Amino acid sequence: MKQQRYRVTLEHLSEPTGGPTSSRTLQFEVANHDDMFAIVERLRGRGDLGPDVAAALGVGLKLFGEVMLEEHANPLFSTFKPHFLQFMKQLKKDAGESLAIS
Repeated sequence: MKQQRYRVTLEHLSEPTGGPTSSRTLQFEVANHDDMFAIVERLRGRGDLGPDVAAALGVGLKLFGEVMLEEHANPLFSTFKPHFLQFMKQLKKDAGESLAIS
């Protein structure tokens, strides 16, 4: 399966207390079999989620889903996998088109 490579960067922007923020960042590289940018755009196009929420959902689902695919034999995911697959089917159905999120 062909994989696309991504660099994910998480930057701390604010504290819930309004106090000074740390300058912490987390950066890592991952592979994914889908075009994550296209998936985020499709989720944004649904109209039922705000742009940032759609981006967080799309990226989060793709990162988590790819880990489950790669770690398919890991018992950690055995009880959750059927629920994840059902959620993905419902998400695709609600979208009225294939989101290519697996």
